[in-house]
Amino acid sequence: MQETEEMMAMKESNKKVLTKRDITLLGFRSSFLQASFNYERMQAGGWTCSMLPTIEKIHKGDKKAISNSMKDNLEFINTHPNLVGFLMGLLMSLEESGEDRDLIKGLKVALFGPLAGIGDAIFWFTILPIVAGISASFAEEGSVLGPIIFFMVYFVIFLFRVVWTHFGYNLGIRAIEKIKENSEIVSKAATILGTTVIGGLIASYVHIEVVSQIVVNAEKTVSLQADLFDKIFPNILPFAYTMLMYAILRTRKVSPTLLILLTFIASIILSALKIL
Repeated sequence: MQETEEMMAMKESNKKVLTKRDITLLGFRSSFLQASFNYERMQAGGWTCSMLPTIEKIHKGDKKAISNSMKDNLEFINTHPNLVGFLMGLLMSLEESGEDRDLIKGLKVALFGPLAGIGDAIFWFTILPIVAGISASFAEEGSVLGPIIFFMVYFVIFLFRVVWTHFGYNLGIRAIEKIKENSEIVSKAATILGTTVIGGLIASYVHIEVVSQIVVNAEKTVSLQADLFDKIFPNILPFAYTMLMYAILRTRKVSPTLLILLTFIASIILSALKIL
């Protein structure tokens, strides 16, 4: 068994064409993923543009091999831009090793969806709200740290494209089992964390306050907000409105843009009537 593994390692090392510099450049070129979009193949144009210099170096002027690889890479793909380097590195490792085209194409199709889900949960639903919330808090107080923090965090995320690309390349075909073992756990954990963060932000960033008061007598008035709603459930109105919007999105399939517009209109009318 050990001898077999050593032979495979020797075989792989003999076939190596790409250097660490090539993989690093591939990681930076992965930022071109969203440079070309269409409804038929989504990110395929940007994906192929990023991969092409690496493919050409692997096949060394073999036009037929380059053409076959480009044909496969121009098929539909829609994944997360911050994690795409991992998939690019993995596929280039297989391409360099001369693996079957069907295996390479099948792996690409199998992984771009899960990577998109994991990336959305981690970057859009977890890191973005947290960093944006912290940065906005500093900015509201007039601190220059707000935009600096936001820029630095996303600059680090950008640089991590190179890390993911090297990681995927070094894993090679062993990544198949790794992904199968851990993707469901990571995706579920990230989704739970992201949902929790968004839930916490509702109380901080959604503000609905009823200014109307009930006059009991000449000396006594009751505030609907402070004396009624907040006594029952603090922040119950932001919570209720958020849940209403979520229910409408899920059940009625209404456009979020329309809901935002209706929220603006309702806010203006209720404010003019001195209810909110």
